[in-house]
Amino acid sequence: MQLTGDYHTHTIYSHGKGTVLENALQAKARGLREVGITDHGFGQMAFGLRRRRIPSLIADCRAATENTGVRVLVGVEANLCGESGVTDLKADDYKDFDLFLCGIHRFVRFKPFAAGAWNLFFRNWLYTARKKRPGQGLIRYNTNAVIRCIEKNPVDAITHLNYLSFCDAAEVAKAARDYGTYIEINTKKVHLRDEEWAAVCDTGVRFLIDSDAHTPDRVGDTKLADELLARVAIPRDRIDNIAGRLPQFRFKEYKERNL
Repeated sequence: MQLTGDYHTHTIYSHGKGTVLENALQAKARGLREVGITDHGFGQMAFGLRRRRIPSLIADCRAATENTGVRVLVGVEANLCGESGVTDLKADDYKDFDLFLCGIHRFVRFKPFAAGAWNLFFRNWLYTARKKRPGQGLIRYNTNAVIRCIEKNPVDAITHLNYLSFCDAAEVAKAARDYGTYIEINTKKVHLRDEEWAAVCDTGVRFLIDSDAHTPDRVGDTKLADELLARVAIPRDRIDNIAGRLPQFRFKEYKERNL
């Protein structure tokens, strides 16, 4: 499958292995028109993007655009930090970014720290490690957190929904549909069961296919998505970064109205 843009890639600005230019060059080689540089958010304690490096990131993205002809978007994969829906991308940061992704991750500065660390990190980790499905309490907590994130923030896409965490995916998808947020089909991680994908699809939400590349050679990769689409009937016309289409991003529209 040919992507028009790959909107979830990482670089040495967080824990990717390649530079912005290397990701852009691979995007060009794969025939992409756009690529998002979406390193991990500021609240990721081990390897998140640091605010002092934003000017350098912006300069690298602009230079890569000029050198390759691929539009290189300055993005972030923000961290969901608590049940209130708070993320580590603040309104004051919006001016510096083109693309706003968000997902549940570990080793984050949660808010409030105790409740977030207990639920979004430890309990998710415990059930994942034991390969057991949690009770409804944890699923409800996670689901509420992601839905509130969508409601309160102009998030373009929810990344790898239910990877190392547990949500009611269909309920999240309904909120995403209503607010214009994409659900990502991540080609680095298997993150939903086929029956969950079918339920998500039934909501009418729209999708992006993203590589979540941590090395330049994976930019534009679609292998897991190709395999998924062979099993689950997700309409191709609801995947907005294939067949020459470019997504309509919520964050861009928000900035045009408000900044």
